[in-house]
Amino acid sequence: MGTLSFIEKLGITDPTAITVISVSFMLFFGFLMTRVTKVFKLPNVTAYIVSGIIMGPFVLNLIPQKTIEGMSFIGDIALSFIAFGTGEYFKVDILKKNGRKVLIITIMEALASSVVVFIVTYCFLKLEFGFSLILSALASATAPASTLMTIRQTGAKGDFVDTLLGVVALDDVVGLIAFSIAVSVSSTITLGVLDIRALSIPLISNLVVLIVGGSLGFLLKFLLKKRSTDNRLIVTVAILFGFCGICTIVGVSPLLGCMSMGMVYINATGDERLFKQLSYFSPPILLLFFVRSGLNFDIGSLFCGMKGFGNMPLSIIGLVYFFTRIIGKYSGAYLGSLVTHKSGSVRNYLGLALIPQAGVAIGLAAMGAKVLGGEEGRALETIILSSSVLYELIGPVSAKLSLYLSHSYPRKEKTKESVKENTLTSAVRG
Repeated sequence: MGTLSFIEKLGITDPTAITVISVSFMLFFGFLMTRVTKVFKLPNVTAYIVSGIIMGPFVLNLIPQKTIEGMSFIGDIALSFIAFGTGEYFKVDILKKNGRKVLIITIMEALASSVVVFIVTYCFLKLEFGFSLILSALASATAPASTLMTIRQTGAKGDFVDTLLGVVALDDVVGLIAFSIAVSVSSTITLGVLDIRALSIPLISNLVVLIVGGSLGFLLKFLLKKRSTDNRLIVTVAILFGFCGICTIVGVSPLLGCMSMGMVYINATGDERLFKQLSYFSPPILLLFFVRSGLNFDIGSLFCGMKGFGNMPLSIIGLVYFFTRIIGKYSGAYLGSLVTHKSGSVRNYLGLALIPQAGVAIGLAAMGAKVLGGEEGRALETIILSSSVLYELIGPVSAKLSLYLSHSYPRKEKTKESVKENTLTSAVRG
């Protein structure tokens, strides 16, 4: 870790040059890795994380550690785009079709995954309470992009798809709320006293952010009216950046607010064109975010015991988290579908489509790492990153399998048109 990076060994000392060259390396290596993962039909998120790991201090050590740390702002910006894009799938007309049933299923599958992960990590693995609480909250989040990409690719339709769309639209909202509560509780317990005021302030702050974000989404409707394509993009990016910066100043996550912004805008205007514009603009930013996440990946801790975890290797904890979350998601989706009297195909296969986890969880893990700090913070990011790679490997396959088994799409080969649409739909928004 103390050795010079490849860029420093070249004798480059100018900070600007180091940063610009580092960004160039990250973009180029991320792109090259997608050429490899494309052969195996894996999502871009996997390619970006893996390329970051290879470029990182534990493998090639291409980029200085100071530069990696100085790019932390990319995470907040990237997550703002991810959250705003997720709001597109929160359409009222889709949610109205299943309404109450979808809400019940979402709460039960999110709650079940969190409860199962917490019980196993805290009661059986004997991890710290705060760490187990935040990790279990992260378990509730999913990556809707992988599932939505598969639905578009196959042209799947029917009650199973309608239910799935509603659940993935609500899932990250529930996950964000669960994470906010977990962080608040963990912070107050760290102080040694359960302070109701300290616990309520973050929750109130997130509610305010949610309302402000929704108001900005409504404001966008008027600001973008009759604007040129370029100006629409400029105004939207300016608002996202500004909102993200304000949230950072007051110490609140911009995720809920940006998701609310996207949700209000799509429902107020029905304008999907803006989201397509952002999907063309955001890939380099999202690539840098996921590559940087890979750069922070601590390979050594995966196999070495850590004092704060009873010398248990993080690889064991990561695998336990990986499997227990799947068990929680599947069982929660099954029970929720059973309670709401959904058909057998929804009960049996909905959980398979909820396995993917990437963007939102990785971003929340970075925020959780700041709260936990030190060894625990690094461990949280490492566990989520390593499990996200596994989830992105099996996620698209499991989602397609669920659609196939539920008879939601005809058994035929993909058309060239569907492949082209899939290419335009960036998988990094998960």
